[in-house]
Amino acid sequence: MGACMALCSLASCASCLCGSAPCLLCGCCPSSNNSTVTRLIFSFFLLLGTLVSVIMILPGMETQLRKIPGFCQGGTTIPGIDNHVNCDVIVGYKSVYRMCFAMACFFFLFSAIMIRVKSSKDPRAAIQNGFWFFKFLILVGITVGAFFIPDGTFHDVWFYFGIVGSFMFILIQVILLIDFAHSWNEMWVRNGEEGNNKCWYAGLLSFTILHYALAFAAIVLFYLYYTKPDNCAEHKFFISFNLILCLIISVVSILPKVQDASPQSGLLQSSIITLYTMYVTWSAMTNNPNRECNPSLLSLVSNINTTEAMPTSSPGMVQWWDAQGIVGLVIFLFCTFYASIRSSSNAQVNRLMQTEEGKGSVGGEEMGEDGLRRVMDNEEEGVTYNYSFFHFHLFLASLYIMMTLTNWYKPEITTQVMQSTMPAVWVKICSSWLSLGLYLWTLVAPLIFSNRDFN
Repeated sequence: MGACMALCSLASCASCLCGSAPCLLCGCCPSSNNSTVTRLIFSFFLLLGTLVSVIMILPGMETQLRKIPGFCQGGTTIPGIDNHVNCDVIVGYKSVYRMCFAMACFFFLFSAIMIRVKSSKDPRAAIQNGFWFFKFLILVGITVGAFFIPDGTFHDVWFYFGIVGSFMFILIQVILLIDFAHSWNEMWVRNGEEGNNKCWYAGLLSFTILHYALAFAAIVLFYLYYTKPDNCAEHKFFISFNLILCLIISVVSILPKVQDASPQSGLLQSSIITLYTMYVTWSAMTNNPNRECNPSLLSLVSNINTTEAMPTSSPGMVQWWDAQGIVGLVIFLFCTFYASIRSSSNAQVNRLMQTEEGKGSVGGEEMGEDGLRRVMDNEEEGVTYNYSFFHFHLFLASLYIMMTLTNWYKPEITTQVMQSTMPAVWVKICSSWLSLGLYLWTLVAPLIFSNRDFN
């Protein structure tokens, strides 16, 4: 009898794993929309791959990874070149590159398949919203195959793919942060008006001051530790120029005409973008190969002179678990989760993110015959987000994770080290400028195109 019940339970699970309904979370989660559950599960795939990548690069894992047949033979397969690499140094980074390559291929494949899906009535929508067991098998299969890619020029080529993809993902992060800041400001202002409680306004003011204070403190520390009186001219320019741009967007956000055209704009949003810009600036400076302008955080805490204690190239010594990598992962996790559950009322951000929240049909809670809550199909009349763009966003996120976990280092098989590069510095700095430009556009667009609805 127990065996029969177990078989019935397995059959029920199989319908969830192989069917077209995303019912994996039905029994333990509240009733939710089809679109939200699907995005959460795909994001879980990405987070699972990220966790595996983190494990692969942890100290001590290189011994286990070297057991993979042919994965690191102590040399390169480039024809005509006979180099010898230090597998203890490079094997963890090779693993991250291949794991993220597999995730990128997986999401790019679905991005191509889901082009121009208009509603859940499209047969491809069933693939998007179900068959999770087979999707997981596809991801595992691509991952296994990625570990058998010959070295050759793979790392060099995929490094530049990672730089371009990360650049684009940083812009998406800014869009999500802008949307989050708008939603935050709108919710607390509404609560303050409806409840006639000034505590909500005090909270907004407190967080705004806190964000600006942290950004100002960061600027002071940048000038102290990442610049020299007779050196580091690039860093001086980066810090000063980004400070000026942040001041400009802060002033523009409170101009009377901007406030009239876009009442939801304010200093809270500007403070969040300013603080994020300072993080990107710091992250860029930590990729400068000039150790005199780029002291390690450990040396700053312990007051050690890195220019004497640590050479520019330290064979066999690779550290990824630093502060900027941790902050980057935290921001990535927040943006990934927020992208999965967001339901924005900001039409301008929805256009940028290719979403139309609220467009789909709305219904009540749906119960099955067994009494379990079922996921509700809210996309019969039209999808609430662009399937293809969502997968492209996760494709870019895979590349961003690859570059973050490897500190934007470029594997150099000729020198046996992982080196920081100036292209990574300029990519991050340029992304910060474009990010500020995007935020400025959200402020002035309602003013320029006054005949359009941006609310």
